[in-house]
Amino acid sequence: MAAETPVCDFGRRAVDFDLIGVDGKRYRLADIRGQRGTLVMFICNHCPYVRAIIERLVDEVGELKAHGVGAVAIMSNDVLAYPEDSFDKMKEFAHQHNFDFPYAIDETQAVAKAYGAVCTPDFFGFNASLELQYRGRMDASRRELVAGARRELFEAMTTIAATGQGPRDQTPSMGCSIKWRQAA
Repeated sequence: MAAETPVCDFGRRAVDFDLIGVDGKRYRLADIRGQRGTLVMFICNHCPYVRAIIERLVDEVGELKAHGVGAVAIMSNDVLAYPEDSFDKMKEFAHQHNFDFPYAIDETQAVAKAYGAVCTPDFFGFNASLELQYRGRMDASRRELVAGARRELFEAMTTIAATGQGPRDQTPSMGCSIKWRQAA
């Protein structure tokens, strides 16, 4: 089921986490925080919206490093209901797409809930003070990559890195809803 992100809650503080990455290391917010900004992304392996943009996303996150922006991708789906999002499959996905940023699993789904993540992909762009400044989409791509689309996420994060402020006009991200675990 497709979902759309809510409007950016400017100034909301980033939430700390302690998650295991596909490289076997544990990551906290301080470990991925960039000097000029931080991008927290909720993605998964199976979502067609993520699959359509993943190559471009990896490239853009790599470019953002030069602007002092740190990043992490977090997978919060229920892996029992969606085994294609399992930790082993996450490792394969990260390797296949040459991730040069941490890809971590949110097994309890507590991090997704704390951030208010609703879909994959869901982007949270923070300034150097870890205040939310962007909650929009990567670009106009949905289930298919839009060639030559304006680089909305990249532009927002470079502006945040330069000024500490995100754009006031943001288009929500759209993707597959987070696959929440059923209450026992």
